[in-house]
Amino acid sequence: MTGDFTPPAYGDRSLADVIPAVGRALGVALDGHPAGLELPPAPSYVVFLVDGMGSELLQRHADAAPYLSSLDASTGTAGVPSTTATSLTSLGTGLVPGAHGLVGFTARIPGTDRLLNHLGWDQGVDPVEWQPHPTAFGRLAQAGVHVTSVNKRDFDGSGLTVASQRGATYVGADRVGERIAAVVEASAHRPSLTYVYDSDLDWTGHKFGVASSQWVQQLAMVDAQAEQLREALPSSTRLLVVADHGMVDSPRGSRYDVDAIDGMRDGVFLLGGEARFRHLYCSGRAVPDVIATWRSVLGVRATVLEREDAIDRGWFGAVDPRVRARLGDVMVACHGDTAIVSTRDFAYEDTLVGLHGSLTSTEMLIPILVG
Repeated sequence: MTGDFTPPAYGDRSLADVIPAVGRALGVALDGHPAGLELPPAPSYVVFLVDGMGSELLQRHADAAPYLSSLDASTGTAGVPSTTATSLTSLGTGLVPGAHGLVGFTARIPGTDRLLNHLGWDQGVDPVEWQPHPTAFGRLAQAGVHVTSVNKRDFDGSGLTVASQRGATYVGADRVGERIAAVVEASAHRPSLTYVYDSDLDWTGHKFGVASSQWVQQLAMVDAQAEQLREALPSSTRLLVVADHGMVDSPRGSRYDVDAIDGMRDGVFLLGGEARFRHLYCSGRAVPDVIATWRSVLGVRATVLEREDAIDRGWFGAVDPRVRARLGDVMVACHGDTAIVSTRDFAYEDTLVGLHGSLTSTEMLIPILVG
């Protein structure tokens, strides 16, 4: 059952195509990027990424976001999996997940029995070695564009920031007013690209769910922030609002706990990924048995594939040989509102209401809004 999956639009309208499109709009083309996404020319661009604001969710709650809903809108896609670390790295590097290598919330460190948490990172893993390619931010900066990243101070120098955004000037700003002021100052340069990030909507969705009044109220606050940012910028500067993924609510009855169901741990020495998109790292020749067991348990609630099958379907784009071993021997992508949890290994994840990572349209489709 894969009919309800939305494939990533790599090379056309995916997150990896956004910054190259901004570069073209600024008059600076990056070699090796097809011109699938076209943006209006301008001397300065501000890219505002709202974590967790999927296109379908924004359409569903358009009344809570009148300003965002009034902008010139089109639709793009996240990459696979549809999760923050993967998406932010695709945006910042202009690369598909199979190339940049941040292939999920957690992924195996090859040659070990350890996972790398791409949000928390690991001091023993050099982010430049883990993601060795020049970023799109850095390439634009080298071409003469003033590139700035405005984000929380805690993220400055983090593994994810270095992997995805190196080459940009980092400005730490923790409050909305502080962020807007920093964006206005940075975007006064010509030509310039200023990136600004907001995580509060995603946090609210994880905590309360996207069907909650808390999430709708937070969306209204994001809408006001975007409108205030637009009003603070000169008319010559373009505001581009995007998201990194959407989100689905997973009720308790739709969850499978691998630690409570007989056989689901058999042959699996390491469980990675996240609740909506699992990487299964298998022992020896256990892959066929693992696939059979998981398909038997999950039925139509998830698609269970061997690694090569997932690669052949183009889920990650072209996969670098160095990245291949980070992918699970078996991949499990959830349908509907299904989630696959581990109360032993990822207890916190099981406390979340809203989840993401799979290929449903709610998770994959993102807005591309130009103001």
